[in-house]
Amino acid sequence: MAHTRYSSEQISHRGKQLYEERIRALVETDENIGKVVSIDIETGDYCIGCDVLQAAGSLHKERPDAAVWSERIGYDAVYALGGGSITRQVK
Repeated sequence: MAHTRYSSEQISHRGKQLYEERIRALVETDENIGKVVSIDIETGDYCIGCDVLQAAGSLHKERPDAAVWSERIGYDAVYALGGGSITRQVK
């Protein structure tokens, strides 16, 4: 979804970058696999929840205008249509 300050592409690029460089190693644990992490692309703050609404909602409580990227922990996509999702290997 587009944001008033960022395009969807900018949010996606920055969110993926933050996840890979700073957040993934902290959150990809056995107890978090399958949960959703939502990341404020401006601050790098993040919240983990059972779904996107819970995780992103926690960020928006603190900062209503946050530009948020969400990712399912341990998977290649937040949602799967039709088939199953592919799980990444936890390091």
